[in-house]
Amino acid sequence: MSTTDEIMEISQLLARYAVNMTKGDVDGVVAVFTPDGTYSAFGDKYPLDEFPALVAAAPQGLFMTGTPVVEFTGTDTATGSQTLCFVDHATHDMRIGYYSDTYLRTEDGWRLQTRAMTFLRRNGDHDSGIPHAFDRPGA
Repeated sequence: MSTTDEIMEISQLLARYAVNMTKGDVDGVVAVFTPDGTYSAFGDKYPLDEFPALVAAAPQGLFMTGTPVVEFTGTDTATGSQTLCFVDHATHDMRIGYYSDTYLRTEDGWRLQTRAMTFLRRNGDHDSGIPHAFDRPGA
């Protein structure tokens, strides 16, 4: 497989993430991660088993992502960044920022291993956000 083919596969993986988030298809979102995958935002790291409740607690809307920047770090590993503009469906308020990712090639193809969100603030700050509406079990 050429590097171009691999970048296209990763790009399609990330497109599935954004489209499935927009559709509210949590199973489709979870499927783009490795089984030990994690998502980080709002000052915490969430394993995949918490993803359905995390997504349910988040505002719903349109996830518009940019073309990812991908750097291969090994035969089966890569890192990347991807811009995001989220538009809340009820208010049309926007959140902008970028994801920082790690990818792993699995038997099922490339998958996200980690995804971390950084928000861009009007004052110019870049941060992982404020605590989320999601209440972790046992917290």
